[in-house]
Amino acid sequence: MLSKYIKSIGQYFIMIYDTFKRMTKASELRRLILQEIDDLIISSLGIVIFISFFIGAVIAIQTALNFSNPFVPRSLIGFAARQSIILEFAPTFVSIIMAGKVGSYITSSIGTMRVSEQIDALEVMGINSLNYLVFPKIVAMCLFPFVIAISMFIGIIGAYVASVYGGYLNADQFITGLQEDFVPFQIFYAFLKSFIFALILATVPSFHGYYMKGGSLEVGHAATTSFVWTSVIIIFMNYFITQLLLS
Repeated sequence: MLSKYIKSIGQYFIMIYDTFKRMTKASELRRLILQEIDDLIISSLGIVIFISFFIGAVIAIQTALNFSNPFVPRSLIGFAARQSIILEFAPTFVSIIMAGKVGSYITSSIGTMRVSEQIDALEVMGINSLNYLVFPKIVAMCLFPFVIAISMFIGIIGAYVASVYGGYLNADQFITGLQEDFVPFQIFYAFLKSFIFALILATVPSFHGYYMKGGSLEVGHAATTSFVWTSVIIIFMNYFITQLLLS
């Protein structure tokens, strides 16, 4: 079992190396990258905005309900919402959601091409199939930090709406808490995590789709396995990066 995992890890890094060899024609790559941006980034904005707004609202309400001591300033609701959204919810939770949406899509699309022998046809035509299929996804997912920025903004808006219009505090108190003890490095930390998670979201599902074997039933199994491993790696890297940068 251990040797199987070691082989898969080695195969994964070989795949990444081969992805950057024998580049596809620039005009074709441009078309593929724009298509992947639409499929992976633009199409995900709706679900990210919806979830971010309501999770931000829930964070604010739960924080407000736990601050029952009258000596605790209500502005801490805005502070706690900001910290939770910027440090963990937006970069990590949204990435796990994207592992289900984007990761499953990548695995199933590449896996279907493997099953239908389209990848073999690309190789026969002298095209580096890894560069043709995986490289545009990596470039497109480099825009993922912009999705996280939108998630942060919408999450804070949700927290503001739930706090102020829910009667837990007034707008000035929320904004005061939002600005309290702000550390700009935390934004850098969140975006660095997002960029690393984006590379994981682009490559791990591609690996499971590209090297799968079997028929259409195995495509579904590969998509499920891809989601599990992508989530596990994101959670592990979240711990590692947090330990490295914030401790």
